Amino acid sequence: MEDVKAYIESGILELYVLGDMSAEEKLQVEGMASKYPEIRTEINAIETSLELYARAQAVEPSEQLRNRVLNSMVVNLGDDNTFTKSVTHHDDDNVPQLPAARVNSFYKYAFAACLTLLLISIYGLVNLYSQLQDSNAQIAALRLDKQHFANQVSLMDNQLDMYRDPSYKVLKLKGTAKTPTAAMILAWNAVSKKVMVDVQSVKLPKNDKQHQYQLWALVNGKPVDMGVFDAPDADTAGVKEMKAIASAQGFAVTLEPMGGSINPTMNEMVVIGTF
Repeated sequence: MEDVKAYIESGILELYVLGDMSAEEKLQVEGMASKYPEIRTEINAIETSLELYARAQAVEPSEQLRNRVLNSMVVNLGDDNTFTKSVTHHDDDNVPQLPAARVNSFYKYAFAACLTLLLISIYGLVNLYSQLQDSNAQIAALRLDKQHFANQVSLMDNQLDMYRDPSYKVLKLKGTAKTPTAAMILAWNAVSKKVMVDVQSVKLPKNDKQHQYQLWALVNGKPVDMGVFDAPDADTAGVKEMKAIASAQGFAVTLEPMGGSINPTMNEMVVIGTF
């Protein structure tokens, strides 16, 4: 509907009524008029307005001029030379001139300006959305870093508590003849029965996927299973809690099949220590 309104206001219908357009343009206007009743109604209104305007501005010819025209028609002369130049000029001067039709180009410029503003707005929104996505990604990364830092602080606090708490007995396990450079530190609390391994202190050869290290408590000369673990990476920090035990004279670690064994494989012992 907006297109029909813009078409009517463009000024092309006035040019059509005045006949100031090509045959192709006339056919186009007539096609639009047959398709849209509003355009046909507007054409009729323009024609009526021009007719009323012409009647309102019409000049009544003088009686002398009227008689000469009638006489000329009767004798079939029709020669304009019979009219005096003064009279002809006088009448021409009194004939009102219709204002030249002017095509209204305001809407074309307005449409172009609106389209330009729309494109600029879309470009700005796309940039803003991209910046927002980048900001969200940065915020998510900061949150992960914050959580990781908090976890590291918590692990370090637990590790420090293990050494500060006098109820813990700290034991350093040393390598055997099989693995002389191996070592690790653990702490045992006889009150809470907790056994904590200082992960960063573990210096053991990297185990494969078919094996794990198993911790044993030495209780009255007999080994007691304390759980399995993997050799940590070099930069791994924190503490690892193993199974609880009420009494122990020492601890040892052996390399066992994945999941651990019921009894330790003595020739695979890597570290041992006693109180």
